[in-house]
Amino acid sequence: MNKQIRELRKSTGLTQKNFAKMFDIPLSTLRKWEQGESSPSPYVIQLLARMIPATDEHLITINGRNGEIYYYDRVKKTVSDSYHNVITIQEDLDKVNPKNLGLYLQELYDDFHDIQERFNRDCRYDIKEGILWS
Repeated sequence: MNKQIRELRKSTGLTQKNFAKMFDIPLSTLRKWEQGESSPSPYVIQLLARMIPATDEHLITINGRNGEIYYYDRVKKTVSDSYHNVITIQEDLDKVNPKNLGLYLQELYDDFHDIQERFNRDCRYDIKEGILWS
């Protein structure tokens, strides 16, 4: 099982530290799993595997700046980041200059996270103030 965990992590391109942070696993636990000192329950491996984008001929890995990794699914016409945020796109990314694509995706996800934070802030404000907008 230690090999499975290591392979899952390596398929994401993440370091042990970043993988552990993404899935809220103590770093020491992940290291023990990968070194064979202990093993996760089989259901944990299955849950992790389901959260990581599949690798097949339709899925392209794109490296962004600062080591960020994105996944482009040619069939579903989606991109996702390493945190499993999926965005549907209209453009055929195969035609975009690969040197620029990582920058474009980084900008897309930076904007996505900004909008997500504004949405969460508005919801928190609404809950706190009990405002009814019309």
